Amino acid sequence: MAESRANRPAGSVELIAVSKTKPVEDIELAIAAGQLKFGENYAQEAVNKATSINSGPVEWHFIGPIQSNKTRQLAEHMHWIHTIDRPKIALRLNEQRPRSMGPLNICIQVNISEEPSKAGLSPEDLSTFLPLFDDLPNLKLRGFMAIPAPSDDPDKQRQPFRALHTLFNTAKLKYPQLDTLSMGMSADLEMAVAEGATMVRVGTDIFGPR
Repeated sequence: MAESRANRPAGSVELIAVSKTKPVEDIELAIAAGQLKFGENYAQEAVNKATSINSGPVEWHFIGPIQSNKTRQLAEHMHWIHTIDRPKIALRLNEQRPRSMGPLNICIQVNISEEPSKAGLSPEDLSTFLPLFDDLPNLKLRGFMAIPAPSDDPDKQRQPFRALHTLFNTAKLKYPQLDTLSMGMSADLEMAVAEGATMVRVGTDIFGPR
């Protein structure tokens, strides 16, 4: 529905089902219904689920804050990391990613609303952070992720998504491999899709309240 309202082609936006705190049984029901991409916020929980669910080609996306002592677990079990904003974490993931698994897909988290309490790289720091990935062969830089400040005004809610898309297009001039904008959740996914999201992260609307 959000794709058609935004005049986007069907299938142009991937759905990441955010399964944090939900039991394995709920995830298995979602898999049976055809959902294969899942997002988790807590490293140990993500790894436990990834190692206990073997139902076809499930893809695991880590979308939470990363502690240094958890990078090996994530490097060994995740397919995507959406929350990179520090060189130290990127370097550790590159060193610890098993070569047999292929490069780990990476999104840089951008603090697009520049909220002091929120994680993410300042938009102004992107130009100095992006070249880091040129020398990290076990990481595949795919794009940007953001969690903008909420707003009850749809037009105001669209502004940070539009700003992230502008940063993305600018970065693509030098890094044409970029193909992912991870933005939009249950409450604001329509605005995100209208502004170019290629992935939306939806929990409550799939699994119910936490």
